[in-house]
Amino acid sequence: MNPNPRQLKLLQHVQKHHSSTVDELAGHLGVTVQTVRRDVQRLSEAGLLARFHGGVRVPDSTIENIAHHQRENLHAEGKRRIALAVAQAVPNDCSLLINIGTTTEAIAKALMQHTGLRVITNNINVAAILSLNQNSEVIVAGGVVRPRDHGIVGEATVDFIHQFKVDIALIGISGIEADGSLRDFDYREVKVSQAIISHAREVWLAADASKFNRLAMVRVAHLGQIDRLFTDEVPPDPFPDLLARAQVRCDIAM
Repeated sequence: MNPNPRQLKLLQHVQKHHSSTVDELAGHLGVTVQTVRRDVQRLSEAGLLARFHGGVRVPDSTIENIAHHQRENLHAEGKRRIALAVAQAVPNDCSLLINIGTTTEAIAKALMQHTGLRVITNNINVAAILSLNQNSEVIVAGGVVRPRDHGIVGEATVDFIHQFKVDIALIGISGIEADGSLRDFDYREVKVSQAIISHAREVWLAADASKFNRLAMVRVAHLGQIDRLFTDEVPPDPFPDLLARAQVRCDIAM
């Protein structure tokens, strides 16, 4: 399904608080309980929410991400603001490594007016977007293509990334846990992201507010390995303290 604006607002509220009652959601959205129940029914059938008696919560899975076409529509406005903030910070005439994710795809769209970029990516969607920018160059990593999101993963991809040292790595992530761990779902994707992080002079993380306290199975890195975080809301506790101690610059895209 493609959630409508009200359903997106409902999802964002549940993801921010991890769970909510139907009555709370009705009050938050300013609609009837019956409307909330219909929305919850549709969203739970799509696997975006899990229901319990009288309320809903975020799905429990730490081993499988939401489908790519669903993630494209989730938090789209926040991702758009993040992408614009990242694009404003990226200089012309620099080299970039960009990984898999709908947020990095939004960033690719925001980089279309840049000149002199050399972009290395394991994301076919990013490559397709930026290949239309005739003033920049795109290099696509080799490896196994995941049909569900056109991400390229595997040992060949890691070996390919090891050839480069770029100015900036632009990475997305599935979850940031309260101990500062950055986590994702696919072990093969994680190995590529780790290679990207280790082959960049600066690492910029782009993550909307729903990623804070979201659980995923595989550890990618720690906030201490990040130089700059772009997000769309002030991070909840304990993240401001973690970011300060790790000396990570936090940019809030308004």
